[in-house]
Amino acid sequence: MPEVIDDRTIFTLLEVTKSIQKTISERYQSLFWVKAEMNKLNHYKHSGHCYPELVEKRNGKIVAEIRSILWKSDFERINAQFIKLLNEPLRDGITIYFQAGISYDPLYGLSLRIVDIDVSFVLGELEKEKKESILKLQSEGIYYANKNLPFPILPKRLAIISVDTSKGLSDFYKIINNNPWGYKFETTLYTALLQGDKSIASIIQQLTIIAERTEQYDAVAIIRGGGGEVGLSSYNNYHLSKAIAIFPIPVLTGIGHSTNETVSEMVAYKNAITPSELADFLIQKFHNFAIPLDQLQQELIRLSKVLFQTHKSELQQSIQSLIWHSKSRIKKDNHELELMIQNLKLYGRTRVKAERHQLFTLTERLSLSSQYHIQQQRQELANLSRLVNMADPRLLLQRGFSINRKDGKIITSIHQLEVGEEIETEFIDGRVTSQVIKN
Repeated sequence: MPEVIDDRTIFTLLEVTKSIQKTISERYQSLFWVKAEMNKLNHYKHSGHCYPELVEKRNGKIVAEIRSILWKSDFERINAQFIKLLNEPLRDGITIYFQAGISYDPLYGLSLRIVDIDVSFVLGELEKEKKESILKLQSEGIYYANKNLPFPILPKRLAIISVDTSKGLSDFYKIINNNPWGYKFETTLYTALLQGDKSIASIIQQLTIIAERTEQYDAVAIIRGGGGEVGLSSYNNYHLSKAIAIFPIPVLTGIGHSTNETVSEMVAYKNAITPSELADFLIQKFHNFAIPLDQLQQELIRLSKVLFQTHKSELQQSIQSLIWHSKSRIKKDNHELELMIQNLKLYGRTRVKAERHQLFTLTERLSLSSQYHIQQQRQELANLSRLVNMADPRLLLQRGFSINRKDGKIITSIHQLEVGEEIETEFIDGRVTSQVIKN
């Protein structure tokens, strides 16, 4: 009973909470269906009970939140349905339709007791998001953007988005690194969350980092292990799918499931059902390059052998022909040389005889010509002697001529003399000196 103090009725906390408990239990006696996002399952393995945190979000903000209870027996039944229909257990981060009753406990407060979850609704929500993402990407004209990119002939340099503890990644590495053909791949791991709502931002963040280094890679591979429809729901997200669709280099997916493709897989350049299949795809690309190259190499070797054999045969024929022609030519040249020697000997004798005769004739002609020339020169010399003798001054003096000199120089003109000057006159028998009286 409440106490009355100074005309005030005072209730204890327990009385208040029990009153609330009674009111709620009387008001909410039946079960009802609720739509909410299970933010966190909070499953306790030692008891088997779950205490899910339920929220409602609008524009990314939480507008309502309440605790709930999922007893062990109900959890095991519902979880078995999820595994059967979705190939995945009940987990965090999904929107659900659930049947529940409202309960209030004085110690633990208000909560919803979940008794059932509509698994088909979860599946329907996933399919709805998938269709909406596809339509939006198609309307923006980017649905086939990544698929239309040119793919490198040898996808050697790979940027991998995965978790380093993923079994799928381990299988992938085992295949590409231990391939029996010795093909070499260069891989860089970018770790990211691959499941749940947080995986969307995590994968997009790594894609953003890789986009700034695209010159270092030939392709991007998103790799994870197996999972059911719920676990893969993040890959139907529009923003993640768009990031893959518009990525500047080919994106390859191997996220380990054999059910319907997610939108991210649809818009990727190549989707493989498993990481192992993706590894086989990459190795096949090397095969596609290596096999024709090996065939060309073998064909080149074969043609080289044929060409060498052909040239060897032609060379042998040329050598034989050269030997035969050389011998024939040498024999012919020897014969011609012998003829030339004989002709030279014969011609030499005849030529020497002719040259001797010609030399003798030339000697006689030269002797006669020399005698005649000498006689002519003697005659000319005699004529010159006569002319010289005729020009002798003594002969002129003997004829009555004289030679006049002034100062030892012969006078040839009257204009060389002046009145009063002395001149010397030479006669055949002597000289006299005279003076010019008149000019």
